[in-house]
Amino acid sequence: MKRIITYGTFDILHAGHINLLRRAKELGDYLIVGISTDKFNEMKGKQAYYSFEQRKAILEAVKYVDKVIPEDSWEQKADDIKNYDIDILVMGDNWSGVFDELKELCEVEYLPRTVGISSTKIKEDLMKLKEENENK
Repeated sequence: MKRIITYGTFDILHAGHINLLRRAKELGDYLIVGISTDKFNEMKGKQAYYSFEQRKAILEAVKYVDKVIPEDSWEQKADDIKNYDIDILVMGDNWSGVFDELKELCEVEYLPRTVGISSTKIKEDLMKLKEENENK
């Protein structure tokens, strides 16, 4: 069995996330998704709209995902790779090269992001709509 792992905040789930999860799952048999906890997001200076538990429940409902685990720190990836007997770490290509040191433990794949969509873009578009509506 080929085991895959990926990580992210996965807030405001969108088609780009689904594409990443689908393509990650196509590389193997079992997909584990590490999602940033609320505390870890706070340490990164990020704030998710949905709580960790809500994001976890949403991801558990995605057919490509076999297991969801909490991501509490940057450093835990090496331990997760060992503990879950991971064959491939998958990340979006916006992280290209960042996790290359983990190639000692498993294969590392950086998949292209879906063009034209991101959580940041969705949040920006929603803010524009809000401002436009307020100015009417």
